[in-house]
Amino acid sequence: MVPHLVTALNGPLLDLERKILDATPAIERWFRLEWQEHTPPFYCSVDLRNAGFKLAPVDTNLFPGAFNNLPQEVLPLAVQAAMASIEKICPDAKNLLVIPERHTRNAFYLENVARLAAIMRQAGLNVRFGTLDESIVGPVTIALSDGQKLVLEPLERTPRRLGLKNFDPCSILLNNDLSGGIPPVLENLHEQYLLPPLHAGWAVRRKSTHFSCYDDVAKKFAKMVEIDPWMINPYFAHVEGVDFQERTGEEALADAIDGVLKKIARKYREYGISEKPYVVIKSDAGTYGMGVMTVHDASEVAALTKRERAKMATTKDGLEVHDVIVQEGVYTFERIGEEVAEPVVYMIDRYVVGGFYRVHGSRERDQNLNAPGMHFVPLGFEHTALPDAHAKPGAAPPNRFYMYGVVARLGLLAASVELEKTDPEAIQV
Repeated sequence: MVPHLVTALNGPLLDLERKILDATPAIERWFRLEWQEHTPPFYCSVDLRNAGFKLAPVDTNLFPGAFNNLPQEVLPLAVQAAMASIEKICPDAKNLLVIPERHTRNAFYLENVARLAAIMRQAGLNVRFGTLDESIVGPVTIALSDGQKLVLEPLERTPRRLGLKNFDPCSILLNNDLSGGIPPVLENLHEQYLLPPLHAGWAVRRKSTHFSCYDDVAKKFAKMVEIDPWMINPYFAHVEGVDFQERTGEEALADAIDGVLKKIARKYREYGISEKPYVVIKSDAGTYGMGVMTVHDASEVAALTKRERAKMATTKDGLEVHDVIVQEGVYTFERIGEEVAEPVVYMIDRYVVGGFYRVHGSRERDQNLNAPGMHFVPLGFEHTALPDAHAKPGAAPPNRFYMYGVVARLGLLAASVELEKTDPEAIQV
C-alpha cells in the first residue's frame, strides 16, 4: 500500500527525489566506502517523517521490536542480511541465545520475537530464548495467537559465559533495550559476541549523541549530492538538568525551544513554507514513545498540567527524565485513508530488509504516532521493482521507497559512528 501525500507543497521533496535518483551510483559507492570504515549494528529501525518539503529521521532504534509487522514477501531479504552479518561476526556460529524484553504478556511483542527467531533459524542457527526475569526459574511455554509456542528459560551464568541449561551459544542477541539498567549477568562476557553491545542500551545511550553523529553524516551526504542538509536533518538542542516535577531547568528548556523554533522559522521563510514551526521534547534516553511532547511555543512548558508533568518525568522501566532533546518537529503529510502515517524502515547489518507504516487514527500530523491506538500497514518494499530514474518525480512508489531506504541508512551509519564513539573499551584505550 502506498499512502498519498496530502500537501501541494512537495516541490522541494520531488527535487530531492530527483537528485537522489540521479546520484544513485555515487550514493551506493559512498555507502560502500563508509561501511569499510564503520561497522553497522546487527539490526536497526529508523522512524522517518515525510513533510512533503522535508524527509528526516526522528528516531533510531537499536533494539527493533516489530519484525512481525514486516510483510512476508521481504523475509528472504532479512534472512540473507542475517547470513551476511553472521558470516562476518562468527562464521562457524551454531547456537544463538535471544534475550527478549521482560514484558512476556505483550502478545504483539512476542510475535516479533518469534519472527526474529524464524529469520535467524533460516540463517542457519539453533535459537533458544533466555529471560532476564528472575522470577522464572524453569522453562515457561507461551502460546501465541498464530499457534506458535515460545519457550522462555532462565539464564545460566558461568564465570566467562552465558547460556541456558544444555545450551552454550556462540552469540547472544539482545532484543531488550536495557532501559532498566545493565544486569550483572550480561557483564564481562569476553568469550561470546553480544549483539548489539551493552552500550547500545538506554542505560548508556543518549539521543543527543546519536543526532550529533547524524548531523555530521547528513552534512557529508548533503555535500556529495548537493542538497541543503536541512532537507534530511532535523534541528535539535540538548538540555540537561530538567526536572518536570520540581519545575527546575524550565528556563533553559524554554530558551532551547525558542532557539530551535527560530531556526526552523528561518528555513520555512527560505522555502516559502506556510506551516507553523513546532518542536518535540523527548527524553534523552528511552523509547516506546514515552517522555515525548509536542510544543509550538516556549511558553507551553510553564503551563504544563500536573498530569502532563508526570508523563514527562519518567519513561520505560521507570527511568527518570533529567536530560531532554528539543527536536525540530517534522510534519507527516502521509495518509492511509484518513489516518496519519509515518514510515519505519528495518535494517539488518547494512541492508534495508523492509518496513511498515505506523498509522494512527486519532493523532494529528504534528504529533507522535508511537502511542496507544497505533496500528501497522506493511510498507511497499514488496514492490520489488528497481527505482525508475526516468519516471516523473513523485509518480513511482519504488522511487519514494528508495529515498526512504537512503535516509534510513544515513541513520544506521550515524548509529555506527555513535557506537564507536561511546564504546567503553575504545574510550579506555
